[in-house]
Amino acid sequence: MPRTPDETRYEFDESDVVVSGEKDRAAGVPAVLVSLQRGVEQMGAVRTARTLLRLNQRHGFDCPGCAWPETPGHRKHAEFCENGAKAVAEEATVRRVGPEFFARHPVADLLGRTEYWLGQQGRLTHPMVLRPGATHYEPISWESAFDLIADELRGLDSPDAAAFYTSGRTSNEAAFLYQLLIRSFGTNNMPDCSNMCHESSGTALTESIGIGKGSVSVPDLEHADLILIAGQNPGTNHPRMLSVLEKAKANGARVIAINPLPEAGLLRFKDPQKVHGVVGDGVAIADDLLQIRIGGDQALFQGLAKLLLEAEDRHPGTVLDRDFLDRHCAGFDAYADHIRAVDLETVVAATGLPIETIQGTAQALITSERTIVCWAMGLTQHTHGVATIQDATSLLLMRGMIGKPGAGVCPVRGHSNVQGDRTMGIWEKPPESFLAALDTEFGIHAPRGHGYDAVEAIRAMRDGRIGVFMAMGGNFVSATPDTEVTETALRRCALTVQVSTKLNRSHLVTGRTALILPSLGRTDKDLTGGRKQVVTVEDSMSVVHLSRGGLKPPGPQVRSEVAIVCGLARALFGPQHPVPWDEFEADYDRIRDAIARVVPGFTDFNTRVRRPDGFVLPHPPRDERRFATHTGKANFVVNDLHWLPVPEGRLILQTLRSHDQYNTTIYGLDDRYRGVKGGRRVVFCHPDDITALGFAAGDRVDLISEWTATDDTVEERTAEDFMLVAYPTPRGNAAAYYPETNPLVPLDHVARRSNTPVSKAVTIRLQRR
Repeated sequence: MPRTPDETRYEFDESDVVVSGEKDRAAGVPAVLVSLQRGVEQMGAVRTARTLLRLNQRHGFDCPGCAWPETPGHRKHAEFCENGAKAVAEEATVRRVGPEFFARHPVADLLGRTEYWLGQQGRLTHPMVLRPGATHYEPISWESAFDLIADELRGLDSPDAAAFYTSGRTSNEAAFLYQLLIRSFGTNNMPDCSNMCHESSGTALTESIGIGKGSVSVPDLEHADLILIAGQNPGTNHPRMLSVLEKAKANGARVIAINPLPEAGLLRFKDPQKVHGVVGDGVAIADDLLQIRIGGDQALFQGLAKLLLEAEDRHPGTVLDRDFLDRHCAGFDAYADHIRAVDLETVVAATGLPIETIQGTAQALITSERTIVCWAMGLTQHTHGVATIQDATSLLLMRGMIGKPGAGVCPVRGHSNVQGDRTMGIWEKPPESFLAALDTEFGIHAPRGHGYDAVEAIRAMRDGRIGVFMAMGGNFVSATPDTEVTETALRRCALTVQVSTKLNRSHLVTGRTALILPSLGRTDKDLTGGRKQVVTVEDSMSVVHLSRGGLKPPGPQVRSEVAIVCGLARALFGPQHPVPWDEFEADYDRIRDAIARVVPGFTDFNTRVRRPDGFVLPHPPRDERRFATHTGKANFVVNDLHWLPVPEGRLILQTLRSHDQYNTTIYGLDDRYRGVKGGRRVVFCHPDDITALGFAAGDRVDLISEWTATDDTVEERTAEDFMLVAYPTPRGNAAAYYPETNPLVPLDHVARRSNTPVSKAVTIRLQRR
């Protein structure tokens, strides 16, 4: 019998939270012990050992967590981090959620449970349907489920009345077929998790350098002599990055951390696979911590650029790479004129940094011969996120730090294969070249009009313009902003469909009819078509490699995402459709052959991906200093300076992850590095702010966000019952975990040009309970 958890065990009382103070180092022996503990709890000892030893190995499976790459040519025996081990434990758990579970729990009961409780129940085992007016999900056959979806889709007034979401966990093969099904149906409504995370990066980089991906590799990081890490917490979100930074430090690199919070992983790293990480003090990672105010990064980058220009004026020919600027760049003169007018006093006010600190950082840029800038959500999720990333890129262009070893841009992607899904065509605004290639390969006519991104899809559901919503993985309800608006929007749909491995809140916020379709995970053996199938993923540095699951699936009713897409396609289009869905389901090599003919860079896909470390996709700026922009060169973009003054009596809030979660998946209730144990409804504030606002550490408060709409009305939203935690944030700034704080983020509070929700800059006030 499948093991089930004690359902009362995962209930908790937020009043039991204990705060012990933040840590100044990451990993070490505690990380190993926690990894093993979570594995044994979920999988048992033997399954834990067998599974973790296959994680991120050449003949194993890719981590279902983050997209951090492996070092080319080298794999350690334990090629995983603490949070990767937690992610595997969650997916490879022996706990099961089957029809008997849903018979026992009405949807109303499950809606009252926490994300943590829901996730701890185990793997989904059967297709389930919630019919109109029903109180419980009940089993449904796969064929009936496909027919139900197909009937709803065919009954829509237009294909554009459906939206199809994609999580970053989806494999290249499943993502390619999913977008092919959607475009065969006739819409480009493809909201995905990129819309909420790195869309600002893609928008900024495409205009600046002609491709929306990072330009560096792991060896580049290891051999850089200056690494700027802005708005990123690798100790929790990409822990394996720390071992690369440790190697860079050993090679003489200087690391500058730019972040509102002092994160343990950037202070000191104790690699548990090395002696000094077990019995010693580990390695100090950041040489400098620039504890910047929330939203001040653009001001910093423009201020640094001004100091570089002034240094060039004093010593002509020694700071700027004139040859690179003349041969490869456009727009520099207008950019330089704009930057010269920047007021350094404004930069100091916006960043909260002493001018001496900014000057020291400028000097580090001037003396560096190989500079890399890394960033994550701390830059992207701002109204001026696109501009901030372009100004960071311009700093590198000034010094010729693109297209040379050890230098370049490094947006660190979050979810595994989120970058690959975009490469496979999961995008609401596909280029004509991609659509034309689809038409030629498959004999379809792909729609040309742009579709809905995540924010636009929520608006469309809210306004009654979307009748069917389907999600390939993920937890759309808990990943998106403005929770009440999003949930109301989904409930307006006629049908919601969730393709999932585990239970989450998105299964409980439903249309009039709802389906749960259980899918294989990365760890599971895929025997679709009667043979063992393998899939591929693309990591954060454009490396494509195989992933081979080896565990027995949770049950005979669980299907691969490829099989689910192909089964739905047959029900929707019938046997005469020009796409060979049966052949694709039977042999994933056939899918890869089609990808090779459609997607640039994938020539001879099946052969090259079977090399030990896969292959690297082309990146013209990195490979040959070629920039496929509208000018044919790397563009300096002039952006007005934006920053976030703190209103009187208010705070600027950023949402973030606990160390015990990955995106919306809650592994546990402890944030070891920030000193929080046993709860999640906490808000980190500077102790002087807590006192000045009339509170004391430990008080319980409601968080009320304030946002000025386009008509100048002020909208308020509330998240209830948080404990105040004194923490060394910049004055006027605060931080709290999502998804608990997603209700505070207005749907229309988005980044200019990328439409990414602004989850890192929410004006709030505290209200005593």
